[in-house]
Amino acid sequence: MIKKHIPNAITCANLFSGCIGIVFAFNGSLEKAAYFVLLSGIFDFFDGLAARALNVKSTIGKELDSLADMVSFGLLPGAVLFKLLQASDYPSEYLPYLGFIITVFSALRLAKFNVDNRQTEDFIGLNTPMNTLLIVSLPFINRDYPAVIGSTLFLLALIALLSWLLISEIKIFSFKLNKLGWHQNRFKYMFIIASVLLAVVLKFVAVPLILILYISFSIIHFRKIKT
Repeated sequence: MIKKHIPNAITCANLFSGCIGIVFAFNGSLEKAAYFVLLSGIFDFFDGLAARALNVKSTIGKELDSLADMVSFGLLPGAVLFKLLQASDYPSEYLPYLGFIITVFSALRLAKFNVDNRQTEDFIGLNTPMNTLLIVSLPFINRDYPAVIGSTLFLLALIALLSWLLISEIKIFSFKLNKLGWHQNRFKYMFIIASVLLAVVLKFVAVPLILILYISFSIIHFRKIKT
């Protein structure tokens, strides 16, 4: 049946897009790399959606998805950080390689996700696509705040923070909606509305604010569920 291959084909498109983004990143075209991250993210969303809609979930699909994510949302952000550290205010031959710490923690995050039964509906720890989106937004933010994004200390601190968030125990909601009602999903809907407005006004510069909102609304969402 052709339909059982559709989700895997979409996952392969995610992988292919990520490979192109990595080439752009290593060539110094960080903004072009960001657009391919967005494309990978779209494919990553629709492969799972297609698998559920067609009822063709498979073990190989799950493994392929993780392998594709490791490239698009693991290696690619590491490459972006590598290039940003190369251009930072403390030039060093070896320091830029610390950018690939994010690649290592992305691998840990994906491996943890694959074996953690608590993450069937939502996430525990920051998901790799959101982490990558923040990282690829940095070259755009650098246009207005070069003193910040060009700071070696800032980039190393950001790597440490994001690495911790990837493997943290913070519960973060996904967008798998079993019910569409406002009451059960009000914080998800409020986050989506706020994020769209920020993105329209600020474009890539909005991403750090969106990440803060994502974590904040997730914490509130799960606290309200418990009460």
